Parts: sequence; C-alpha cells; structure tokens
Amino acid sequence: MGRMRIPLLDRSPAVAVVRLHGMIAAGPRGLSDAGLAPVLERAFRRGRPKAVALAVNSPGGSAVQSALIAARIRRLAEERKVPVLAFVEDLAASGGYWLASAADEIWVDACSIVGSIGVIYAAFGFHGLLERHGVERRVHTAGRSKSFLDPFSPEKKADVARLKALQEPIHAAFIAQVKARRGARLAEGEELFGGEVWTGARAVALGLADGVGHLVPEMRRRFGERVRFLEYGRRRPLLQRLGASLTDEVAGALEERALWARFGF
Repeated sequence: MGRMRIPLLDRSPAVAVVRLHGMIAAGPRGLSDAGLAPVLERAFRRGRPKAVALAVNSPGGSAVQSALIAARIRRLAEERKVPVLAFVEDLAASGGYWLASAADEIWVDACSIVGSIGVIYAAFGFHGLLERHGVERRVHTAGRSKSFLDPFSPEKKADVARLKALQEPIHAAFIAQVKARRGARLAEGEELFGGEVWTGARAVALGLADGVGHLVPEMRRRFGERVRFLEYGRRRPLLQRLGASLTDEVAGALEERALWARFGF
C-alpha cells in the first residue's frame, strides 16, 4: 500500500501565488495598496512559503499605488526572507512593470509585452466644438491655476509647462525604481526609459527581465514536482458583487478597457 499523506503534516514545499491582474488604481476596482495589503500579508506569512510568485498582467495606472504596492512587497520580502519572482503574462506595462520590478527575478513569455517606462496624460479639447455651436463657456476662479488644463478652453503653454513639471519627477522616480531593482542587469547604451514597449524575449536581452519561463514549470524546476501552490487574490465587496455600484463599475471598466487598448489588448 502507498503511504498515506496527512494534509496537516504535509512537508512538501509551498509557493504563494499572488495574482496582480488589471488596472492599478485606488478604490475597490483597481489594484491598490489598501486592497492588496491583506492579500500580500497572508501570502508572505502563511505556510512558510519557499517563494512568493507574482502573476502580473497589468496595463498600469496610478504611479502612487504602483510605488506603494512595490514597496510593501519589498518590505515583506526582506522581513520574511522570502524570494519573490514575477511572472509576466500578457502585459506588464507602465505601473504593471513597476510592480514586476519589485521581484528579485522577472520571468516572461516570449510574446509578453513589457516596458512603457514613462508617464502619460491624455485628454480631449472641446473649445472648437463649443465655438461651432455658439456655446459660450464662463469660468470664474479664485486662484490662477484652478482652471488648469480646462478641456473646454484653448490649451495654454503655461499649463503644459506645469504639467511637464509634474510628470518629470514621477518619471524620475519610476526610472530610479527600475535602476535600483535591476541594477547591472540593464543593458548599457540602450534607451530603456522613453516609454517604449518590447516583447518578452527582447526584454530579456535588454535586462528588463531575467528569462523566458512560466510560473508552474519554473517553480517545479526549483522546488520539485511536489511543490504546492497556494493562491491568494482580492475579494470584491459583497455589494459590488451584487451590482450595487453599477455606474462606477461601468465607468471603471471603460477606463480599464482604454488602458488595455493602448497595447493592443
């Protein structure tokens, strides 16, 4: 007879899997530090995992939330002395790559899309439409910047300059994060921080990723065929699951759809 295995006494190695899928944003819909905090705490602390694997599939979003989540991952990894490996699925772009860079190693599919290390602001200008339809816009402010980048007024050079002054420090923080985490692995003499994206195989050559490989086979190669996968993910609030915030859900879905569409997904 084969040996009976008692689950509570199972000593086979465990890998915690955290799925980081979707847009990065504060609030219940997006990936946020507040929403992921309990998930990450459980992943690093329960069952003495041999490693934490991040399954990343994100078009990006909030720079602040990206930085907070990445910092939390690093704090827990150092406190618990647990290695972290990121496995990019379809996409790790912009903030999605910021999250992946929190790992000690980044693994990709050959066809993954990786990069977009930059900052973007996009909006529409409607002043011409108003003029054609004889609509007069009236705006009264206390404070010269309160109508900053008003979409119903002609674009002002001063507003664009102020926007650039906001974007550049955020971009610099993103670059510093990537350089700090990837270090000497980054290819020299290449423009890596201009917002370009690459396939997974090219990202490996540029030092933005460590190899082509998938989560389950890579973890089995390292920890053996008996490795256990403990999956952790966010739980949506009950009212949201029941559709109580349908308007917010639709608006959030459209915003997320637009982010994915930028990369052809």
